[in-house]
Amino acid sequence: MSRKSGEVGEHVEVAVAGPRPSLRAPAPGYQPGRTLSIRTELARQLRRRRSHIAAGLAAIVPLLLILAFWFGSSDNSGEKQASAYDSLVTVATAGGLNFALFTLVATAFLLLVLVALLFGDTVASEASWGSLRYLLAAPVPRSRLLASKWAVSLLCSIGVIVLLVGVALSVGTAVYGWQPLQLPTGTKLPTSQALLRLTAITGYVGLSFLPVAGLAFLLSVSIDSPIGAVGGAVMFHIVTQIFSAISALGQLRQALPSYYSQAWLGLLSTPIQTQEMAKGAWVTLMYATVLFSAAWWRFTTKDIVS
Repeated sequence: MSRKSGEVGEHVEVAVAGPRPSLRAPAPGYQPGRTLSIRTELARQLRRRRSHIAAGLAAIVPLLLILAFWFGSSDNSGEKQASAYDSLVTVATAGGLNFALFTLVATAFLLLVLVALLFGDTVASEASWGSLRYLLAAPVPRSRLLASKWAVSLLCSIGVIVLLVGVALSVGTAVYGWQPLQLPTGTKLPTSQALLRLTAITGYVGLSFLPVAGLAFLLSVSIDSPIGAVGGAVMFHIVTQIFSAISALGQLRQALPSYYSQAWLGLLSTPIQTQEMAKGAWVTLMYATVLFSAAWWRFTTKDIVS
């Protein structure tokens, strides 16, 4: 009996001492840099309902504004315009360029919510469905997965903003004609300058969304609730807007990303003023860098259990 036990022990010892395949060895042909490409992730995201909703809203809102101007009353003689921002509505129907500019400004908060949705839903939705761990087990490196999702979210956000401005410019030109851009001060800009300023304003408005996008992305990799990630980012913007309006805070407000959200108005003055825009771009990029870096660190170090 003891001899048989010894024989079994010898066999076990040989089996343990023999060469074993490494559990960490990659499969033949496996290349981490080719997993979950941006094209693949973009195709996945474009098939999702929230992408269809975001694109649909961006396309239909300019049409709704056209109807609002069409059926609404244009008699605002008794209203007092408080600023150049408010007076944009008085020249919104002066031409396609004016209507596109007004649409961009009037729908800025809607665009911000859509950007927060595109960044806040991308990872949290995978976690809530339980598919995130299967993507990582494919195996897709964490940095590769997050880079693809970040790039696709950024591309989709840019696409939504460009779609809204493009539709507004098209329908505005069809209804009100192609006219020089009329500024609230009464000055008219030729087409070449008008297009450059409209492009610059659109770019700055999109840039101002980056802190909200960064926080939504950070929350998306931290919690499994897409609604929580999107809602938290939008709430952050609302709170910073409130604090930016409190004059008692003095220069402390300049550290808030929303303080410079209307700095693009400098492009509507003659001559143009870009100092505030430069400050706003610096503060925005600082917040975005910190938040996106925190999201990267959080995702690459956390335990993925869903």
